[in-house]
Amino acid sequence: MGRRSAEESTRAPVNRERTLAVALRVADGEGIEAVTMRRLGRELGVEAASLYHHLHGKDQILDGLVDVVAAEIELPDPSTEWREAISQRAHRTRTVLLSHRWAVSLMASRNTPGPATLGLLESGIRSFREGGFSIAAAAHAISTVDSYVHGFVLQEANLPFRDQSELAIMTTSIMEAFPATTFPYLFEMTVEHVLQPDYDYGKEFDSGLTLVLDGVAALRSVE
Repeated sequence: MGRRSAEESTRAPVNRERTLAVALRVADGEGIEAVTMRRLGRELGVEAASLYHHLHGKDQILDGLVDVVAAEIELPDPSTEWREAISQRAHRTRTVLLSHRWAVSLMASRNTPGPATLGLLESGIRSFREGGFSIAAAAHAISTVDSYVHGFVLQEANLPFRDQSELAIMTTSIMEAFPATTFPYLFEMTVEHVLQPDYDYGKEFDSGLTLVLDGVAALRSVE
């Protein structure tokens, strides 16, 4: 009895921040589906019902987790030129989302976003507005850039290969199943680009982002 009391007295208090930290660890390790009030209560050593004093159910946990992830994204300095600022924001967002792969599908789904999530959006809009974009052009631009970043990460996080060797095995198997004349341009790209020793799918992000920013830049003179 005395030992149990000592353990309880040294246990860190359960609060919103600690609950979300545990939820983040569970989500990163086992997926967002594993995050339940009962599981968090077990991890924290308390009854699940007691967690409702800090977070009122799964929706608030998801809202909090999204904001915790958003807070990890370092915002560019407000004085940074718009294109460089948006590029930094895009690359940093991708890096953070790849470390929390469950989060990308939730980032735009919450109807009660937290301050870090709103701050991330504010940062992007500010870069465009102070870079000479009209309100409408800034709206088009931020939507386009964020859709590209989130879409790329969603695809990247679900690729059926982990490295170049697995990619080579997969593509070779596909190519052996069909004659080259069936999909000539796909086979051409695979052989002359994808299967080259220096190919890295992640580099496609940089190429795509350049194209997106080139297109977005044109909005400054249109609107």
